[in-house]
Amino acid sequence: MEKKLLYISVNSKPENMSASKTVARDFINKFLEKHKDFKVEEVDLYKEHIPRLEYQYFEGRNAVIKEEDAKKLNDKDQREIQKIRDLCDQFISAQVYVIASPMWSLSFPAPLKEYIDCIVQVGKTIEFENNKPKGLLSNQNRTLIYIQSSGGHIPWLLDPIMDKGENYIASIMKTLGIKKVKELMIDGTGTTEKERKDAINKATSKIENIIEDINI
Repeated sequence: MEKKLLYISVNSKPENMSASKTVARDFINKFLEKHKDFKVEEVDLYKEHIPRLEYQYFEGRNAVIKEEDAKKLNDKDQREIQKIRDLCDQFISAQVYVIASPMWSLSFPAPLKEYIDCIVQVGKTIEFENNKPKGLLSNQNRTLIYIQSSGGHIPWLLDPIMDKGENYIASIMKTLGIKKVKELMIDGTGTTEKERKDAINKATSKIENIIEDINI
């Protein structure tokens, strides 16, 4: 089976201007040095078209309508439904995930939530037993690394309150069956280039240890 790292970025800035993308690229390069049998697929959520989930696309809770039913819809809707399926299938096909995002308004940019809504699919990544969710991605060793940049420093005592993005990502991914979710925070990027570089260097110094802890 082909091994895959799926890199999901959600920042409109080019890589050289984005702290989260810069650290993510360093992580990926170092990961590939150790795991040469992996290939990388990239999804830039500011360039990739992510469908909005219209009611006519679904036959039930988190369940996209069947192909024969989709064919009754107009061409645009059919393309949107196929895109949702493709994004979900791509996600399922990976074993390691890297999400790079800035912290916005105590969370993350909206395109990431739209993407997550596409990959939470009944029969593919999740099922419900007695109205309780059960993740379907526990069939393989999977690891997700959430790389987040923020301008300030968040005291660890306030992290559950102030960092809604990190907490949500960890919760939803574990719900899908991804048992290992690691964080790599780039705190204190500040307002000057020195502050930004210092924050990036501090984060990149942790990469090797995170890679060592990934069990593939």
